[in-house]
Amino acid sequence: MHGRYFAIQDAGGAIILPSNNKVQAKRHGGSRTVHNTTTNWTGVLFGLALAVLAAFQQFKLPPVLPELFDLYGHDPLLAAGFMSVFAIAGLTLSFGMGTSLPRLGMARTVYAATALLAVGCLLALWIPAQGWLFLFARGLEAIGFTMLAIIGPTLCTRNAAQAHLPVAAALIATWIPLGALIANGLAIAAWQAGDWRALWWMGVAASLGMAAWAAWLSRRHSIDLGTVPKQTTENSGSTSPAQNLSLVLVAAIFMMWSCQYFAYMTWLPEYLVREFGFTTRLAILSYTIPVAIIVAFNLLAAPILRRGVPVGALLAIVLAGQAIIWFLVPVTDSGWSGLVSLLVYGALAGVTATCLFAMPGTIFGTGGATARSFAIMMTGRNMGVLAGPLLLAGMIKYLQTWDYAGPVLGAVTAVNMVCALILTRRLAAARAAQGMSR
Repeated sequence: MHGRYFAIQDAGGAIILPSNNKVQAKRHGGSRTVHNTTTNWTGVLFGLALAVLAAFQQFKLPPVLPELFDLYGHDPLLAAGFMSVFAIAGLTLSFGMGTSLPRLGMARTVYAATALLAVGCLLALWIPAQGWLFLFARGLEAIGFTMLAIIGPTLCTRNAAQAHLPVAAALIATWIPLGALIANGLAIAAWQAGDWRALWWMGVAASLGMAAWAAWLSRRHSIDLGTVPKQTTENSGSTSPAQNLSLVLVAAIFMMWSCQYFAYMTWLPEYLVREFGFTTRLAILSYTIPVAIIVAFNLLAAPILRRGVPVGALLAIVLAGQAIIWFLVPVTDSGWSGLVSLLVYGALAGVTATCLFAMPGTIFGTGGATARSFAIMMTGRNMGVLAGPLLLAGMIKYLQTWDYAGPVLGAVTAVNMVCALILTRRLAAARAAQGMSR
């Protein structure tokens, strides 16, 4: 026993789990896949709230960026860094944070992350005209974002029973679009207040409020935010090489999907303005349509998975659909075909995100879906977030046309579909081996 934790020993290894969750273990290979049998919905929703807070802090910038340009004349490349610093922080820090979280503990990391978010917001409010200081402030927010981007999915998944894993995956998959939608909605309130600073003050209040909620939940023992004992060399065999390889493949799929998705979401308004003559207001509305659809299909994917549809097969199907959408870009226009393209892409992207966030629990079981698992996934995601917009920007700059965007990103997505098919075969083989071992 380790305080409020206990360890399930198997084949010389141990999986550390909160003692207030009932679990069951299934053997396959030289390790056990551990599943919760009860769901702590408070923990699931708290994990989601942490992740949504992180996404809100990142996406509160785009709605007010034109105002920042008008007021302070920031250099466009420096202003681009206000967003890209989040991808850089995630890429460089995610894995280290995932491996150090068992030593630091959930509570300390939540408090540190929310403090960084609040200080970053306050620093940006201090002298917003100083672009490099503003970038440094966004860097602090980016570090806090990276912490919560790992803790949120980890808490959401670890507190879900195996039967509710698709629901937890669907909920946590909404974190980015929900954060963006909340930021856009609160930006309207900031505009009505006549000052972009209102949005940053909301960021301070939300960060401090989340820290207070964490302290309250911890005191009531509603969820366990204690320190997980560090595994030693003799009990570190809780995952097999085959499982770890499947997780790396998931991270690669997440990287390629994020590459094309963030290229799409970054440049869609500009594409609609330059190619189809949309007004900026109409372009932003068009941008909001797929984001809202994504949230809906994040959630609609849950009952599909709960019906027993293999997550790998579903992932391959929706990636194939997104590849088709990209290949059809040269023939879609600003009319009905373009609208249908936006709707279908949003639906397929929503299901994709849910499938990806279900993968750690599918591979390891809910008990083995650790911070390290999500750190590896987020490293892949952040590589795609960084590369996608730059890839499309480079094509536009040097080729002086949008004509190649669809085919190139379609090819990236088609390769990703093949990777998903390979993952599907690996997951099926693991299920068959697990069945034979029982």
